[in-house]
Amino acid sequence: MKLDPEITLPQCIEGPEAFRQFDQGVRQILSVPHSTLVRRERAYKKKVAENPNKRGPKPKVNPSA
Repeated sequence: MKLDPEITLPQCIEGPEAFRQFDQGVRQILSVPHSTLVRRERAYKKKVAENPNKRGPKPKVNPSA
């Protein structure tokens, strides 16, 4: 595999600094607010519920008051 001469490879960092940078990056990527997770899950369940050909047991629907 040939590399572009314009692309510079990142510097290799080892030791505690490497772990700190890795940990910081993972926390930044994975930190999603709970409200966002709930909103995404609600949208997904709504989309899945619209599928008439769903296999398995159907989810119970609460009748609106």
